[in-house]
Amino acid sequence: MLEITTPSRLHLTLIDMNASIGRVDGSIGLTLDNPVIKIKAQKSDIVEITGSSEHIERMRNSAKALLPDDGGIQLWIEEDYPSHIGLGSGTQASLAAGMAVNELYSLGLSVQEIAVKVERGGTSGIGVAAFENGGFILDGGHKFSMKRAFLPSAASKLPPAPVILRKEFPDWDIVVIVPEHKGASQKNEVNIFRKVCPVPLHDVEALSHVILMQLLPALFEKDIVNFGKSIDAIQELGFKKREVELQPASLHLMHALRDGGANGAGMSSFGPTVYAFGEDTENLKKIARELLGSKGMVFGTKARNRGAIIAKCP
Repeated sequence: MLEITTPSRLHLTLIDMNASIGRVDGSIGLTLDNPVIKIKAQKSDIVEITGSSEHIERMRNSAKALLPDDGGIQLWIEEDYPSHIGLGSGTQASLAAGMAVNELYSLGLSVQEIAVKVERGGTSGIGVAAFENGGFILDGGHKFSMKRAFLPSAASKLPPAPVILRKEFPDWDIVVIVPEHKGASQKNEVNIFRKVCPVPLHDVEALSHVILMQLLPALFEKDIVNFGKSIDAIQELGFKKREVELQPASLHLMHALRDGGANGAGMSSFGPTVYAFGEDTENLKKIARELLGSKGMVFGTKARNRGAIIAKCP
């Protein structure tokens, strides 16, 4: 019996959705300690996946992509979190199932090789890198000559982008707010990419300037004030600006959190999940709960500086 516990992730932004110098995508993201997907798995003669989860079919397909012709797997989903809320559950669920097969059948595949087989990471490499090593991640995108179109990860059948930087993240408190509705997905997501891309080059240049000369130095110097200012600036630039415009409730949340003392507030991926850094996290949680009412989720967490945990059950 094998147990796998994955992290979740914040997708801070895609960097270059203009592609005029030959590369596209590029991402920055942060691995979270909570929520998690936890599964148990063992060899079987059939493929059987149980648990109250919307990820059952995704895990089944991912397992089948790696299983030997005569192999099977029994998999129990013990913990998970919803899809299409901006926390990357699809990639984590797919990699968890793929890794279970890899370990049980001693296939010897790397996380990157598993990601290719389960078709994850074709736009952003953040989820795959979060599963592998955790921490803060910067990836370098893909050659546009290979991709040939602006597409989300679910529609991009390419290997995960190369990780340019992986950095331990400070022990800062993070508040995560998940409104009840969903973010963009499937055909809607594809249509958004087609509609808003290519993003104007001056937006990409401004975003790159913020990342290189504000966010990264603040991260290395453990300067939460300037790190937060860079997060605020990112919400108004490039592809992230277009994502935020589709989630007015999330934008309202971000403004309220900043007014309440947050050191930076942003939206993860297509949302609706909002995150904030700050010293008075109880006050930030209170502000979020007042805005959400009885709907959605509000919780505190920290960054996770390690990847998925894979262990044998006694």
